[in-house]
Amino acid sequence: MNSIAITGSTGYIGGLVARSLAAAGVVQRLLVRDAGRAPALAGADVAQASFGDRAAVESALAGIDTVLMVSASESEDRVDAHRTFVDAASAAGVSHLVYISFLGASPTATFTLARDHSATEQHIAASGLAHTFLRDALYLDFMEMLVGDDGVIRGPAGDGLVSGVSRADVARSAAAVVRDPAAHAGASYDLTGPESLSMSEIAATIAHERGVAVSFHNESLDEAYASRARWNAPDWQNDAWVSTYTAIAAGEMDAPSDAVERLTGRAPQSLAQVLAATAAAR
Repeated sequence: MNSIAITGSTGYIGGLVARSLAAAGVVQRLLVRDAGRAPALAGADVAQASFGDRAAVESALAGIDTVLMVSASESEDRVDAHRTFVDAASAAGVSHLVYISFLGASPTATFTLARDHSATEQHIAASGLAHTFLRDALYLDFMEMLVGDDGVIRGPAGDGLVSGVSRADVARSAAAVVRDPAAHAGASYDLTGPESLSMSEIAATIAHERGVAVSFHNESLDEAYASRARWNAPDWQNDAWVSTYTAIAAGEMDAPSDAVERLTGRAPQSLAQVLAATAAAR
């Protein structure tokens, strides 16, 4: 028997995976920070623990073979919390850890958060746990949120390309891996959509699907930091926002892959398909 625990089930990716497993009759444990928010799913029990609470995580993962570790919410100390979680999983006797990482995770990545994912990957690899890394591209679901109130997407992305992926495709891929972890031990998968698009093409696609005017303005670095100053965010957050675009300009977000189809048996969704699905669900 492969006992499975899912983190992040109160969020989108983890929630989709948990519901997919429940629909397939798979028994699972939902590891959540707030038990009152956990989804009520057939065949699922609930354990409460936050990533940074080693004792609680170790107790929650007792008797679990495979864990889907959905990366924690962005924060300055996220890597520390991730390391604590990994150490607790190892101590609890977990056999296999499936980690939701990021495309191009590397200590030298332009996108600052990709460096955080790389640090987590390195800690998992050093732990001795069998592991699989699912390296998501930028989510296609979020592209529309980049559009300002004036109908303009702003950032220093130049003519760089993005191989975006839908959250649904990530969840389907993760569900396939946790159900058969041994087949994916030691593997890293780049999860992308079927195409690479420039920010201008993304703006044009949103405009076409929504029937509104949308354009892209290629900011300078100074413009990018100045336009985000109104949110009074900490420096690490501003760096993450701006480096999302500079990583695109550097070509680090352009890495189309067939991994989603290989893992799920289904072609990944395009941006146009994601936007159409979003409109249909409204």
